[in-house]
Amino acid sequence: MTKSNVKALKPATSKEGKAESDALHALVMKSLDDDQAQDIISIPLHGKSNIADHMVIAEGRSTRQVAAIAQKLAERVKQAGGTARIEGLANADWVLIDVGDVIVHIFRPEVRSFYNLERMWAVDEEPVEVVEA
Repeated sequence: MTKSNVKALKPATSKEGKAESDALHALVMKSLDDDQAQDIISIPLHGKSNIADHMVIAEGRSTRQVAAIAQKLAERVKQAGGTARIEGLANADWVLIDVGDVIVHIFRPEVRSFYNLERMWAVDEEPVEVVEA
């Protein structure tokens, strides 16, 4: 049996794991900004959920743009040595990209307003980070 070339990520509770999580978050935010995603927000989940450290929500103007943003983000994460799992790419109304410590939701505007994930996850004590593109 050969050794896998999968990179073992450090737990987010360690100093190295926190740095990896923050670097991944920065990569996601830059990728979304570069691809002209709109109304990008980041919700810190550390301490609220053990599924991830950050949840990023953004939107594209059309299904074609949503799909392109999602595919390009997954490609950039893989080039950086991470893994990305994508759900919802076929319809591209709402695409979920799981890149480990960062969960990314990319919506069409109508679908985003219908589900309103920001309200579900945001806590009044911790404001979400809004990125102006």
